[in-house]
Amino acid sequence: MIPLLAISAWSGTGKTTLLKLLIPELKSRGIRCGLIKHTHHQLEIDTPGKDSYELRKAGADQVLVASQLRWALMTETPQQDALDLHYLASRMDASMLDLILVEGFKQEEVAKIVLHRSGSGKPLPLPLDQWTIAVASDISIEPDVACLDLNNVAEVADFIQVWMSVQKG
Repeated sequence: MIPLLAISAWSGTGKTTLLKLLIPELKSRGIRCGLIKHTHHQLEIDTPGKDSYELRKAGADQVLVASQLRWALMTETPQQDALDLHYLASRMDASMLDLILVEGFKQEEVAKIVLHRSGSGKPLPLPLDQWTIAVASDISIEPDVACLDLNNVAEVADFIQVWMSVQKG
């Protein structure tokens, strides 16, 4: 199983900002990253008027759009009550990945780094749950887990590399 590591925080704290810097840093170290992002918005990655969109709207339960450079699988899930993170992760190609980063899914029972940004106006979510392995913050705090500098991407990547080596056993 590919290790799952969630980047968890209140909206507006900088999850995406950190991930946009962290993913290239991990890639430069030879770590192949996948990403699962949770959104609360109506997800529409296809464009009205395109054949794939029209065929999906015609009733196809799954549509796979492919080119020489990439492919995407869209699956209709109207009957699904709640997202299952482990199921979603199982849909990813394990032969191409060393780590799956997860943005969102705060309540999932997976290892997570919780972000705290002093200027966000949001408190550090306390108490930290048992799945929190570190807090990355832009101010000095003393949680019961590792504390990382939110603005030091190399430090966060170092921590993840060590954590991954422990996961391999």
